[in-house]
Amino acid sequence: MRVMTPSGLRWRGRMAITYRRREVNTAYKAGNIRDFCERWGRQHDFAVTLDADSFMTADAIFRLVRIMQANPRLGILQGLIVGLPSTSAFARVFQFGMRLGMRSYTIGSAWWQGDCGPYWGHNAVLRLEPFIAHCELPVLSGDRGEPRHILSHDQIEAVLMRAAGFEVRVLPEEDLGWEENPPTLLEFIRRDLRWCQGNMQYWRLLALPGLRPASRYQLVLAILMFIGSPAWIGLLVLGTLAVANADTPASFIRFDAGTALFACMLVMWFAPKLASIIHVLLQPGLRRGFGGAGLFSANCAIETVFSILLSPILWVGHTIFMASLLFGRAIGWIGQTRDDHAVPFTLALQNLWPHTAIGCGALLVLAMTHPSAIPYALFVAGGPALAIPFAMITAWPAFGSLCARIGIGRLPEEIARPAELLALGLPAIELARPAPRPGAV
Repeated sequence: MRVMTPSGLRWRGRMAITYRRREVNTAYKAGNIRDFCERWGRQHDFAVTLDADSFMTADAIFRLVRIMQANPRLGILQGLIVGLPSTSAFARVFQFGMRLGMRSYTIGSAWWQGDCGPYWGHNAVLRLEPFIAHCELPVLSGDRGEPRHILSHDQIEAVLMRAAGFEVRVLPEEDLGWEENPPTLLEFIRRDLRWCQGNMQYWRLLALPGLRPASRYQLVLAILMFIGSPAWIGLLVLGTLAVANADTPASFIRFDAGTALFACMLVMWFAPKLASIIHVLLQPGLRRGFGGAGLFSANCAIETVFSILLSPILWVGHTIFMASLLFGRAIGWIGQTRDDHAVPFTLALQNLWPHTAIGCGALLVLAMTHPSAIPYALFVAGGPALAIPFAMITAWPAFGSLCARIGIGRLPEEIARPAELLALGLPAIELARPAPRPGAV
């Protein structure tokens, strides 16, 4: 279906814009891309993939395309993606942490993955000839023989491209593209569960012929991203019961060994962010970009607490969802709400009561048996116990606007104010505008 939208009319005669909406959305987003490849792909050398909520400048696209042209064996070139300035409190703090963690993490992964790099499905350039020839996704079968299309298509397309002899690389620089992130915890969980189901499909693809060892390892890592969640929740539940039944917490685990293990876990958990924090604090230009050392340090502390609360909430959600997959539950490719909106108590309770029950239950058992163990349990039980107020408070539009004004989750784009982002009219950039000085004209 071809439709000329009102925004497309502005480009009539200057750029050929085709909008299409398939009557049957077979294979979801991957099916859209395959449909383009089959209809028009052979007319082009490259394609740039964008999501509805992602953004790239012309300079960034030209830079990636030139790199592709310079290396004819490069099949996919992925740019590092950062969050667009947002007026959602949840998105602001999440994106601040994402900004700290993803850069150092991606630099490290680009080093060890080399030409078996990642593809995240958007803000990337594809070489169409090998993509069309080698990257068509297999169709899986359900328990009753019905077709099951792959949800997390991007990583499979990347490993198929590498198996065909073409390189897949990532350029870990922060000026190559932006994306919007979910504005609330509930929207974030919806997206996360779709990724969870998609990554669990990789079990059946590990034996695909011709994959490089690094590619198979990447698929395993993608699975482990979610398999680790039941392990954490199992540790909380079984550990709570074991401590409750012990004479003292020390009879369950040695204090010295437990403390050392806990410290190692925290260092591994926060290592990518710590690397970026140190880098920013040592560079005057980067410090100014985040609003100065004081604001940057305060935001790092806020984001650390935010992450400690958010992660176990997601672990509970993954655990429940993966258990339901065993009984045939599935989640389709659902649309996402990107506009700021409040989360009422009834909606938060409906979605997060299991999280609250698990977190509060573990803390109540320890309070009745060995209260001294509660500070340690809070690292896993605290987030689920506070899931409902956490979801509501971080979704309040007024609170998000306040965060943008005072600089909570401040990103460099809110200070440097790139012309390309100013053209988008983002409210977060306007709210971050410094107040005029008295007497200034």
